[in-house]
Amino acid sequence: MEIIKVVTFAFISLFIVMIFENRRNDLAMYVSMAVGVLIFLFMITKITSILQFIQELSAKANIDFVYLITVFKILGIAYIASFCSEICKDAGQGNIGTKVEFAGKILILVLAIPILMAVLQSILKIM
Repeated sequence: MEIIKVVTFAFISLFIVMIFENRRNDLAMYVSMAVGVLIFLFMITKITSILQFIQELSAKANIDFVYLITVFKILGIAYIASFCSEICKDAGQGNIGTKVEFAGKILILVLAIPILMAVLQSILKIM
């Protein structure tokens, strides 16, 4: 089970960070950031397989792939913005983390506008 590997890696890293935290706070921060990035990279393969599965389902359901790509982009922005924000907050820079979250929300809104327009056009055609 992958979660056991991730949790074990996280706990070992946590102990390393706690050891360095009192002596070398800068080194502890770098270790913490590296651990976050490594866990994210470990999950990339899982994310890719999920995206491929959803792509296959959309092809079988005859869903326009343009909309699905937009949804994938929105999910990617949400996850990446959240991940970056948490790293910023862990580094003691909550202000920067908050700004990253704000930027992510704006970018999601920009990507959602074409989908909203398509839904509105569909509603207007029905009426």
